[in-house]
Amino acid sequence: MAKRDYYEVLGVDKSADDAAIKKAYRTLAKKYHPDVNPGDKDAEEKFKEVNEAYQVLSNPQKRAQYDQFGHDGPQGFGGGAYSDFSGFGGGFGGFDDIFSTIFGGGMGGGARRNGPVPGDDLRYDLSITLDEAAFGCEKEINLVRDEECPDCHGTGAKPGSKVEKCPTCGGTGQERVTQNTPFGRIQNVRTCSRCHGSGQIISEPCVKCHGRGKIRVSKRKTVKVPAGISDGQVLTIRGQGGLGERGGEPGDLLIVVSVKRHKLFQREGDNLHIELPITFTQAALGAEIDVPTLRKPVKYRFPEGTQPGQVFCIRGEGVPHLRGSGKGDLYVTAVVEIPKKLTEKQKELLRQFDGTASGNQYEKKKSFFDRVKDAFS
Repeated sequence: MAKRDYYEVLGVDKSADDAAIKKAYRTLAKKYHPDVNPGDKDAEEKFKEVNEAYQVLSNPQKRAQYDQFGHDGPQGFGGGAYSDFSGFGGGFGGFDDIFSTIFGGGMGGGARRNGPVPGDDLRYDLSITLDEAAFGCEKEINLVRDEECPDCHGTGAKPGSKVEKCPTCGGTGQERVTQNTPFGRIQNVRTCSRCHGSGQIISEPCVKCHGRGKIRVSKRKTVKVPAGISDGQVLTIRGQGGLGERGGEPGDLLIVVSVKRHKLFQREGDNLHIELPITFTQAALGAEIDVPTLRKPVKYRFPEGTQPGQVFCIRGEGVPHLRGSGKGDLYVTAVVEIPKKLTEKQKELLRQFDGTASGNQYEKKKSFFDRVKDAFS
């Protein structure tokens, strides 16, 4: 069966922000959670579907790719297909964490939560011109992120001071609490309220980072944009995202590309479209005209009798293909301009021309009046 649209699954609009998506997910996950609906296969499937939708829409990179490509996903640049979000493995592994998010604690007990935590992915919106998208470019961005404190080396403690084990949780980073919920009395394991999950107590915080173990820094970074990139595509720079905690790997930097509108060209895939004004005389007699392209004008011969709105194709003058060799094409629409404010001499010449023209020279006019004649005969 075809997958349902992820926005439809969560019941939100495509313009919904992160808060709205998270709120919708929590409501539906609570409704269909297997522990709330034991033995209900339909609820189980809906819960999987809701979780799959949230995994994509809550991640800026995956959401941008889904908005552009749908369920299939690009098979190379910018990320893979979404098949890795649909499987849950055997049983209900991992639902403990989800249940913890919804109800404020986990279902199990004793598992340590103070291990390595990977850093968050960072999003950067990069605006470029059509020329830069077509031929590639290097852009310098200002990247603001957390980095390990050079004084305490990420411990958060003043150099030379001791870091003690949290007496409340015994260093596990968790404490067990009991909650009364609409589903009965549930014993949960949640993040320790004293050490906030670190399992450690810092009596003398580092002066430089104030006990955070990390400092906010701003750096200039050069980003290479490949030729042929499209509006909405995402560049992923591994390991340049948020700082991991307790030895966790850093997140990724996700650069979402936005391509500005061009004054002359419209892009459709790797093809370009342009409307080119030509005179009545050029259209009637034919003419060789300079046609703008992204690089430089090229000469193109418009044939005698060119019609208004007629489209001509100039091969290989479009946008380079992102993967592989070759380019798209340039499609030129002829816009035949009828002159205004003619002189008396010009008007007389046109009357003389019209008097010598036969019906065979106006095919559409002849065809139209033949149909009118047939309609009333």
